[in-house]
Amino acid sequence: MAAIAVGRPAPDFKLKDQDGNEVTLASLKGTNVVLCFYPFDWSSVCSAENTCFSNDLPKFTDAKAKVFGISCDSWFSHKAWKDKLGLKHTLLSDLHRTAAKAYGLYREDLNCAERATVVVDKTGTVRFVKVQEIKNPRDDNEILKALAALA
Repeated sequence: MAAIAVGRPAPDFKLKDQDGNEVTLASLKGTNVVLCFYPFDWSSVCSAENTCFSNDLPKFTDAKAKVFGISCDSWFSHKAWKDKLGLKHTLLSDLHRTAAKAYGLYREDLNCAERATVVVDKTGTVRFVKVQEIKNPRDDNEILKALAALA
């Protein structure tokens, strides 16, 4: 299955955050959203990448966007990992792989999400998609540039 295309409506989801609270994409309408799918908590690439998101969070806030990390880990794992790394952004648990599959970002061979970024605008439309090599961290500046195009 191919990744969701730019210009398409973003599929809604209902996922638990690191504190066990349910988050839906529909509840975020009116806000630009950055969905950062990644394979699993605790790996070196995912740890470094998510630390960068937290460090750059003021830039995302200035761009009027909310950042969410999404992986197939449990919300319990997310909580421990977030606390250990001091992450500031919200982590969402896609334990049943529903969001990864809905967005065409599920890697069956590894039973996890691709390393991919999806920017959803205030209306719920996908405006940027990038799927990259699973071992390569994404570039926050590229995401911020995509957000600037929405202004």
